[in-house]
Amino acid sequence: MGTIAKRKWTLVAFILSLLLNPTIADAAFGPDEWHEYRLKDDKNAVYNQEGVEPLEAKTFKTADEVRATPVVAGDRLFVGNHNSGDLFAFDVNTGEELWRSKALNWVHSEMIYNDGTVFVGFGNRFFQEDGTRGTEESGVLALDAETGETKWKFNTPGEVMPTPAYKDGYVYAATGDDHLYKIHAETGKPDTKVNLGHTVSMSSPNIVNEQLFVGGSGPLPYAFTSVDLSKDEIKWQTDFENATAGLDDVPPAIDQEIVVTTALEEGTPARLKQVYDREGVTAVYKEAIKGFFGGGDFINERKNDPRHKIYAMDTETGEVLWEDSLGVGEFVKNNKSGAPIIYEGKVFVGSPITKKFYAYDLKTGERLWEFKNKVMKAPPVAADGVVYFSNAKGFVHAMDAETGEEIGRKKLGGKLAPSGPIIMNDTLIVGSQDSNVYALPTEDIRHASDEYSEASQEKSLAGYFTFVYGILLLLLAALVAALVFAIRKIKKVNKAT
Repeated sequence: MGTIAKRKWTLVAFILSLLLNPTIADAAFGPDEWHEYRLKDDKNAVYNQEGVEPLEAKTFKTADEVRATPVVAGDRLFVGNHNSGDLFAFDVNTGEELWRSKALNWVHSEMIYNDGTVFVGFGNRFFQEDGTRGTEESGVLALDAETGETKWKFNTPGEVMPTPAYKDGYVYAATGDDHLYKIHAETGKPDTKVNLGHTVSMSSPNIVNEQLFVGGSGPLPYAFTSVDLSKDEIKWQTDFENATAGLDDVPPAIDQEIVVTTALEEGTPARLKQVYDREGVTAVYKEAIKGFFGGGDFINERKNDPRHKIYAMDTETGEVLWEDSLGVGEFVKNNKSGAPIIYEGKVFVGSPITKKFYAYDLKTGERLWEFKNKVMKAPPVAADGVVYFSNAKGFVHAMDAETGEEIGRKKLGGKLAPSGPIIMNDTLIVGSQDSNVYALPTEDIRHASDEYSEASQEKSLAGYFTFVYGILLLLLAALVAALVFAIRKIKKVNKAT
């Protein structure tokens, strides 16, 4: 059969497939609803349809930093901006901006979607005099998904930086004023609120059946909470006595009746060589003096590097089933504790503290593999046996989910948003702090090998000894010489007398 004839039969077969299965031709690119942070309970935000091709590589330009996960619902992509509070809707297929609106504060929340309405939280991380987290105006906005017009606004005393969750006609918002608010989705009127007793910074609520799960910080101790939505009351609360940060930042991942989260605990003082690598010789002397003299009013105790921990709990009781230390490392500002996902019985998480990717067995807590990288704060995404991690250097790494072997890596732009990438029809979509949302086929990442520097901030051991101990030896030698000189001077004076 000739080439022309083959093409004709291929075209005929394609047309017949559309006639017999018109849903392929009419299929929207994304899901018809997006009710919570990263779409699903396991936080592995993947949606693939048979017969829908991946997008060609494109960039969606916004007005400011993107730190929230882009949401795709139908043929629209929704995303908000960090500083400016700008809110956008794009045609996901063409990249055309459809409308632009604005929140009255920062937007770190996703723009979740239900039945023609978009819901988004807003607020900032600064504290009021009474300790409430979030200054200026905070709350939840509901917008018409077609036009961007505001349907209602619900104000809260504290920030709504976590992504709200939608269930059965209500929007649930965890806040910086220690409460969980239940809001009528149609009207924006309050229904009830639950006092969590702890501030929620960025831990977006996860709803499974009639339970909502969320992490909180102060007042101490840090606590992880499950709320019974059928009764609008706390079902259980697990305290983490040693947690010092992060539990209130991490959106939990849930699968097989296990909820997984992470936090920072008090670690150990950094070795002087590590202090030298990070901050130089002056900082080494300061830390050495603190270590020599200890605490006290005049000289502060040495600061400890935090220990990054991962925890798995029973969803019914809150009992800790297993926990592990990812390691100790340098403290980072904001988004201090990596967010996990669950995929095919494994937990995947990146640590901004140890600068590594990890894979764990969900049931046993066994560490399966780890991969050294750079600072990464975002949850990964996994599909077809490949897990994709993004980092603060603008790279996306494709890793074999089973072995941890790197398959490919692609350089995008800026610091990739702390909320991480999603996959829609084999298209990876991720926001960046360079104000863009990037979309490209996942195969482009797997087949790429963009140049990547493995160089670290570690300085040479010779330089460390030269500048730290060498200077000390010179000072000691000068002191000895001065002492010898003084003794000889005294002897001469004594002889003269």
